[in-house]
Amino acid sequence: MKKIVVAITGSIAAYKSAHLVRLFKKSGCDVRIVMTQSAKEFITPMTMQALSGNAVVDNILDPAHEMGMGHIELSRWADAIVIAPCSANMLAKLANGIADDLVSAMCLASPKKMHIAPSMNRFMWDNPMAQANVQKLLASNLYLMIDPGSGEQACGEVGQGRMAEPEAIHDRVLADLMPKHLPLLGKKIVITGGPTREAIDPVRYISNHSSGKMACSLADAFAEQGADVTLVLGPCEAKPKLPMNIVSVESAQNMLDAVLVNIDNATVFLGAAAVADYRVANIADEKMKKTDDQDGLTLSFVKNPDVLATVAALPKKPFVVGFAAETQNVIEYAIKKLNAKKLDLICANDVSQGKVFGQDENSIVIIDTNNEKIELPRSTKQDQAKKIVNLVINKLGLEK
Repeated sequence: MKKIVVAITGSIAAYKSAHLVRLFKKSGCDVRIVMTQSAKEFITPMTMQALSGNAVVDNILDPAHEMGMGHIELSRWADAIVIAPCSANMLAKLANGIADDLVSAMCLASPKKMHIAPSMNRFMWDNPMAQANVQKLLASNLYLMIDPGSGEQACGEVGQGRMAEPEAIHDRVLADLMPKHLPLLGKKIVITGGPTREAIDPVRYISNHSSGKMACSLADAFAEQGADVTLVLGPCEAKPKLPMNIVSVESAQNMLDAVLVNIDNATVFLGAAAVADYRVANIADEKMKKTDDQDGLTLSFVKNPDVLATVAALPKKPFVVGFAAETQNVIEYAIKKLNAKKLDLICANDVSQGKVFGQDENSIVIIDTNNEKIELPRSTKQDQAKKIVNLVINKLGLEK
């Protein structure tokens, strides 16, 4: 997850910052807002707090924010600082090292390159002093300029000075944050995740405790490496943070159908879903009612299709990674599954006593076809997912 500080200064274009924040959030970024006092005359901190999900910071001497050292904390926290809009006044402050408010102090304290999206009247933008400030900032090699566009301005004049559109700023910032080499760029990845639900009647179903968190973490980790990800997701609350193709399904048969529709030309398939092994043989058309003389209920089951084995048996199969959630003999059963289903890798989980399902952390043992084992100690599922992705990249010979 990329961490973005959006700094807003006093300009009518401040209203565009609301849309910019929404775009960053939609892309899975954690966004914090910093505002100058004059910025609050154009858009309220309450609006920006609601859009970002974080409290807005606007006072360099706020004792409640990291003991009054908010400008230091924010400059270290952020992966990127974006000043949008950047007024002529803030442009001058940054160019001359003035740090008399939170935004300018934060920028002066930042060791990272920062993005500036200027916004001002066309004559202010063309003024030799403003242009000298722009050149000074560019020469410092600390600032990346997102040039203003031309068009009708709020004052009624026409010319250059309009803040770049939020979409352009969003795309530029995220592009600059991306690694220069993405080993999975253009590679198609299909992942299954979450539980399946097998209906008993229109009201009841059989399912399991899978939260889908691991699959969503895997989907994000693959997308971060440039992959084109399709996530076939059973019913769960977890969702990936990055944009991708999500196919929502209910039953095991639904999941298999969706996988087969999307599996053509896939480089990697990961079966991280907890797919029900059996389904009810005869689903009742109406809600089943208990009767006074009924002490029990007997249901007949039939075997569900095996999604993982089906993909592994395809004539042009992708690199197949399975997951084995076991409560006993974890490694033994995982190796048996790896060999029986002809997988390329398997990730073994000990799910006894609620250790994995619904949790944010996990420990995994990865086993390959040579029975070589890689132990991933307990850590967040996001961290585990990134390690699995790196291992797959290595196995495919696509090192960074």
